[in-house]
Amino acid sequence: MSERIKVIFAYTAICTIWGSTWLVIKIGLETMTPLLSAGLRFAVAGIILFAIIRLRKIPIPWNVSTRWFYFVIAFTSFSIPFGLVYWGEHQISSGMTSILFATYPLWVAIISSMLIPSDKVTPAKVIGVLLGFAGVVTIFSHDVQFDGNSSTMLGMGAVILSGAIQAFSAVTIKKHGHEISPFVVSFVPMTISAVLLLVSSVSVEDLSMVHFTPMAIFSIFFLAILGTIVTFVSYFWLLKRVEVVLLSLTAFVTPVIAVLLGVIVLQEKVFPELFAGAFLVFLGIASANISDIRSLIRKRFSPGK
Repeated sequence: MSERIKVIFAYTAICTIWGSTWLVIKIGLETMTPLLSAGLRFAVAGIILFAIIRLRKIPIPWNVSTRWFYFVIAFTSFSIPFGLVYWGEHQISSGMTSILFATYPLWVAIISSMLIPSDKVTPAKVIGVLLGFAGVVTIFSHDVQFDGNSSTMLGMGAVILSGAIQAFSAVTIKKHGHEISPFVVSFVPMTISAVLLLVSSVSVEDLSMVHFTPMAIFSIFFLAILGTIVTFVSYFWLLKRVEVVLLSLTAFVTPVIAVLLGVIVLQEKVFPELFAGAFLVFLGIASANISDIRSLIRKRFSPGK
């Protein structure tokens, strides 16, 4: 299998799986607290990743430079941003969460332009990011309500802050994580984050109301295996091969997938906003990738081909 096919497959897997995670998180939060739910997700994922690393005999670099890298990623990729997302989605709807987290590519574009000069933020990429964001807003425009109360405001702020922190993390991994296996980049920070989240849960959350129902257990394992191991290993692998701004555009595709899954699986009503928003999202992705598309067309239709 060529690397281009692997890249397309990994990108598609990320979009499809992460498109389902907003709903599954919401299901888990019906009977579990936010920090506990996120902590158990990463704990299960960490155990499975450790088994994979041992079986494949993947080295885990451990020195001064890698230690700071692991802890920075633990805080910026997992513990803080996921704690914020889980808490934020406890205060606002999943549709509102999708819209606010769609600011993630905007943050990536800003931060990467400052930290990775080689990842140039071209006008086409800026237009693509803006079109994609407009598409996500359009998709959820019919079912997102803002009541103006303080808990809603705090929930919205938490999700936006999560996107900004995760954008910094993605750029940091792109810049400093080239020599480390994607399995290790996932495992070590994820395990640190699981400990931090579970300790925080025991310290500040009321666990007397927690019930491990079959759906809650399903949400933990679904999010751990598919929503964490498969997606983050793929994402960190892609960060070594794709510009971070282009990879961040997955944040626009996942809400489209989420709505389509609702239509297919739950027989939810189809609104015209879905088609208009999806069109804007894919138009934005095409705009951001216009140079690659032009290059592909030239190769396909150049003389002698």
